[in-house]
Amino acid sequence: MKKLSLLMALAFSPSLYAATDLLQVYQQALTNDATFQAARSAQVAGQEQLPQGRALLLPSVNLSGNASANDVDTQYNGPSIFPSGVRKYSASGYAVTLNQPLYRAQNYAQYAQAKFGVEQVDAQFTAAQQDLIVRVAQAYFDVLLAQYSVTLAEAQKESISEQLAQAKRNFEVGTSTITDTHDAQARFDLTAAQEIAIQNDLENKQNALEQIIGHPAGELVTVKGEVPLQAPVPTSMDAWVEKALAQNPDVKIAQAALEIAGEEVRKARGGHMPTLDLVASYGQNNQSGSLGYDQTAKTVGVQLNLPLFQGGATSSKVREAVANQEKARQELDATRRRVTQQARQAYLGVTSGIAQVKALQQAVISNQSSLDSTKLGLEVGVRTSVDQLNARQQLFSARRDLAQALYSYILAQLKLGAAVGTLNEADVTKVNTWLNQAAKPIN
Repeated sequence: MKKLSLLMALAFSPSLYAATDLLQVYQQALTNDATFQAARSAQVAGQEQLPQGRALLLPSVNLSGNASANDVDTQYNGPSIFPSGVRKYSASGYAVTLNQPLYRAQNYAQYAQAKFGVEQVDAQFTAAQQDLIVRVAQAYFDVLLAQYSVTLAEAQKESISEQLAQAKRNFEVGTSTITDTHDAQARFDLTAAQEIAIQNDLENKQNALEQIIGHPAGELVTVKGEVPLQAPVPTSMDAWVEKALAQNPDVKIAQAALEIAGEEVRKARGGHMPTLDLVASYGQNNQSGSLGYDQTAKTVGVQLNLPLFQGGATSSKVREAVANQEKARQELDATRRRVTQQARQAYLGVTSGIAQVKALQQAVISNQSSLDSTKLGLEVGVRTSVDQLNARQQLFSARRDLAQALYSYILAQLKLGAAVGTLNEADVTKVNTWLNQAAKPIN
């Protein structure tokens, strides 16, 4: 009984050692989570699409040069005004050329694709940020709930151990049969096996959190205060769905993909169109020897290219791009439906979570009253110590269920924020204040 009391006290009192809270775990995950770091690098890389696309509209300048040593042996077979013999000379030259696109439909389409591509990678990074918050919170509360389950299993084991001891005493004095003892022993062995499985589950949950932050999390701060039960504002589910369809990063990603696919159609059709470039060059060539010279050339003009027939490749690319555009349109529609469902589920998770938490709070109060009554019954001799242990176990089970409901409610709040694209570190900080409140027993 003393051990059970100690376990319950530890479950609802501040840790004796410095513990890590949710905000600290999240900040560690920002640095150490490999998935999030990969998303950050992908954003940095993706933003380079814009200067690359812009470069297609700007002039390109190239410098070329040449130098050679020449040894020419010339022998004429007939009469010639030039003498036969060997002539040695050197030649060198350089040229600077400039090309400024004046009209290239494909380049304009590719530049537009680059802008939508940047929008897409930015939305992907936002989605990664929100996903990290949800993953951290889920893993964090999974560990807390697993710890509750371990403590409950230990309480159950102690209760059944007391029942086994009582059954053995009753058998020794002849007030029960050996069957009662065997039944109690079987329940004790089953509880011991369940405790091992629950302890293993706790280690798995701790390993999942360690995978995110890159090292063991250590002791975690639990919910020690009253979590404010706040209904979503606005209260209309449809309003939240509408907000999700406008702001959810997955929808933005799919919308950008559709725009990129549309520009790909434009780029493919540009293969049928002429191109017009401004071309300018400046060059010098020099040659030594008796026939040597110095030459300077300056040119400026426009160059028109009109594709006539490319073997059907351009038309094929257009058909391919149109099909991919339709594919992107259908994927956007699927994303909208999925986001709508996510928003509805998160909204219902919050609203139903409030009702469930309130019901379980009342269940804790009822179980506390039952325990108090059992204590009085034990004092007057109408209840046994086993009855008291069972009442304590039921109270702890109710508290564990209440903790699970609270964690689910908090996660639903975070998922609702993620569904509408507003989830950020401020939400983590708000939840963290619920963890750090002073202890307020629920009885």
